[in-house]
Amino acid sequence: MTRDQWGALQNTLQETVGRNNYVNWIKPLEYSGVDDGVARFLVPTTFLGNYVSQNFGDLILYQMSARGADVRRIEFAVPTTPIAEPKAAPAARPVPAKTTQRSDAMLSAPLDERFTFDSFIVGKPNELAHAASQRVAEGGAVTFNPLFLYGGVGLGKTHLMHAIAWKLKTDRPDLNVLYLSAEQFMYRFVQALRDKKMMDFKELFRSVDVLMVDDVQFIAGKDSTQEEFFHTFNALVDQNKQIIISADRAPGEIKDMENRIKSRLQSGLIVDLHPTDYELRLGILQSKVLKQQASYPDLEMDDGVLEFLAHRITSNVRVLEGALTRLFAFASLVGKPINMELTQDCLADVIRASERKITVEEIQRKVAEHYNIRLSDMIGPKRLRAFARPRQVAMWLCKKLTTRSLPEIGRRFGGRDHTTVMHGVKRIEELRLADPHIAEDIEILRRSLEG
Repeated sequence: MTRDQWGALQNTLQETVGRNNYVNWIKPLEYSGVDDGVARFLVPTTFLGNYVSQNFGDLILYQMSARGADVRRIEFAVPTTPIAEPKAAPAARPVPAKTTQRSDAMLSAPLDERFTFDSFIVGKPNELAHAASQRVAEGGAVTFNPLFLYGGVGLGKTHLMHAIAWKLKTDRPDLNVLYLSAEQFMYRFVQALRDKKMMDFKELFRSVDVLMVDDVQFIAGKDSTQEEFFHTFNALVDQNKQIIISADRAPGEIKDMENRIKSRLQSGLIVDLHPTDYELRLGILQSKVLKQQASYPDLEMDDGVLEFLAHRITSNVRVLEGALTRLFAFASLVGKPINMELTQDCLADVIRASERKITVEEIQRKVAEHYNIRLSDMIGPKRLRAFARPRQVAMWLCKKLTTRSLPEIGRRFGGRDHTTVMHGVKRIEELRLADPHIAEDIEILRRSLEG
């Protein structure tokens, strides 16, 4: 592939990834040529090369191969003499000059244009996180710092992070908003150490108005990175600058995270994005199906299909959306309407894989929250009725909703013998029939756990 052909290919890539992604990540690549099946590019920084490799490498490889190039792999290298980095595309609105100028236009990670507040479906599991995110996105006085969003995969953390950044950039172009993943923070830090540019690193990160760090759990165990993150965090809080953090679990539950950082992260508003419930999943499907029908206008869908999917695919939103896309594509290829039979045939593997697997730990946490007791008291040795009854309820739920054996359940409840578990399960079986309050508690907990 010649340089001219690469230049033509760049136009296609721009149409595919969007102008912002193109300007920030593709345009800085300097094409060197193809040698023995390896396409080589020069890049301004190792960070940029790593990012392009992870996020756009497969796309570039596919497009080059589609144009006849014998390419099996892509390599990125930083030249010994630095190459100039192109300037970012001009902003839609003029931005007032700041006293501290950003020396690296590619510092902030690209934002997904799909992830806005308008496209975020709100339900009970995420309504608090959505409301808190909107408050921060207003860009007014800092009321809680940091805002810490946490939850499992595909529950909307990154969507809300991008939505906040989009709204701030649109409504408050005067603010210097920096969004990146914890891994990108770490790459930047390591690069600054290697290049002996720590002062530049500190100035860049501590001069922002809003710092947004996604998946902060990835810096756990990285001592030097945690040290720098801690000092950056403190410096921004002291300046009353807004910090927004996301993770896959609560601050106190992140293993190998320094206690002082956990303490800092717990000093603001911590919001849990719960697993989706049926109503929220159905709302998401109803929103997404309109876009699919625009692409496949001739396809018909029977009543009840969306309700079936909302009931059966409970793992996360990404799986749900992927299943819908696959269903429409399959129906279009075979030329059949989307009915229940076709849906079950097309998505049999997805439905099987998405069957919700409830854990003992999840049951323990839900029961402790329901009865307003500490988890340590429910699992611990205390025999007070206030702890013993919730403990037995949790054991009963573990027996009914998981595949764990009685000895395994006993070990999870402070190393208790399996006969203790058996007694607890039997006791709750009796009370469930005789005591309406216990029966109601169990039904509430079961519905909550089964989502």
